[in-house]
Amino acid sequence: MSCVDWCVVVAYLGLMLGVGGYFARRNRTAEDYLLGGRRLPSLALGLSLFATLVSTLTYLSIPGEIIRHGPMLITQVAAHPLIFLLVGYGLIPLLMRQPVTSAYEILETRLGPGIRRAGAMVFLLLRFGWMATILFATSQVVLIPLLGIDPGWTALLCLGMGLLTAVYSSLGGIKAVVMTDAIQSLTMLTGAIATLTVISLRMGGVSGWWPSEWPAHWQSPSWGFDPQPRISFGILLISTTLWHVCTNGSDQMSIQRFLCTRDPASARRTLLIAQLTDVSVGILLALTGVALLSYYSLHGLADGQELSVDSHGDQLFPRFIMTEMPVGLSGVVVAAILSAALSSLSSGINSACAVLERDFLSGDASTSISRLRLLTWLVALVAIALSLLNLFIDGNLLERCFKIVNLLTVPLFVLFFLALFVPWANAPGAWLGLLSSIATAVSIAFARDLSLPISVSFVWMMPCALIVGVSVGTLSSGLFRLAGISGSQP
Repeated sequence: MSCVDWCVVVAYLGLMLGVGGYFARRNRTAEDYLLGGRRLPSLALGLSLFATLVSTLTYLSIPGEIIRHGPMLITQVAAHPLIFLLVGYGLIPLLMRQPVTSAYEILETRLGPGIRRAGAMVFLLLRFGWMATILFATSQVVLIPLLGIDPGWTALLCLGMGLLTAVYSSLGGIKAVVMTDAIQSLTMLTGAIATLTVISLRMGGVSGWWPSEWPAHWQSPSWGFDPQPRISFGILLISTTLWHVCTNGSDQMSIQRFLCTRDPASARRTLLIAQLTDVSVGILLALTGVALLSYYSLHGLADGQELSVDSHGDQLFPRFIMTEMPVGLSGVVVAAILSAALSSLSSGINSACAVLERDFLSGDASTSISRLRLLTWLVALVAIALSLLNLFIDGNLLERCFKIVNLLTVPLFVLFFLALFVPWANAPGAWLGLLSSIATAVSIAFARDLSLPISVSFVWMMPCALIVGVSVGTLSSGLFRLAGISGSQP
């Protein structure tokens, strides 16, 4: 990268710190720090929700997946209308009725304090693993090759990104997180557009990179529910819908965005903006993957290596930024990739801080802001320490998302489903539902690693985990109730 590119990146990082400093003195209470006084604008919250859930893993894995396996993944955008109806009109009205700060306070109302703490702990495990993976992937997949340095620097790069995020998150609280997320989501959109534009200009227009025939290494389209192909449209539609419903209905990061609004209508607008941005960026990144494959198939790799989609799939996007982008635009796209990392990290840190304070420590609305800032730093340091565990996980970035990031998404939602929709649910049944859902998710995600006799694709993990968890939780709650065992209630 040129000096101009570095100036762009440094200016972007300085802007993030400036936003944090701007909001540092605008938080007077713990509710201001964690929920923004419940009066933040839907537009900023919608962009923030998008940026929160679209991390570096997604930003890099979509082009990498398209390059290596073909465009079946992007057919998931067909699920968004159904997602909006289920979340916007099915879950948001129920969630917004609850005068809570932590989403897991909802669980205590129906299933007792033990299940509340269990849900909060599952969330923390889920999001610490997610933040650690983001730090690792951004450092090793992007920054190491970009800077041309030894992979041994991975730990220091993880430390630098984590500390930078902790600074502006701890200064400005949720207001700073939301506003920086909004800026970062627009940066991600700009980065994808810039890359696609440059490739199109280099190849004489869209027709220059649009494939005239189906590449031999791409997966053949599968439009049904066949469990054998890597991705089938039917099961991807179900899996995508479940992920969004489960995440928006049980994850503190999403629910916290809804609670920052004044009413269900505002929360629905937040969801709609997030989904429209998600679809736009997803399609642009998928097209970027197609364009990158065509570009490098025609021009080859600059260092003379033979192109291998298996080994280079996830690397072609950052490689193009390093070697082919014009001066100045490289810095913009690098800033976009850093945006994907920092926005997710800041949201994860702030949400984990809220859960630790409300569900495990005082739970008092009068908690001092200085204490919340200290917790923010603690969360960031733990995420940094965990980031290097990703060295032991195999698979490309998409598989890494499912194996680590999505492993506990459905089990967490099982608890909310039982609390909100099963009148006879109780704590013992909820425990069995949670544990059976986790066991199912682990078995499918790591079947090959554990030498288990399971041959279905990893995208079946969420549907199967939901069916097992809800069935076990519902039936066992009924049996426990018939036996006169209901568990502890608040």
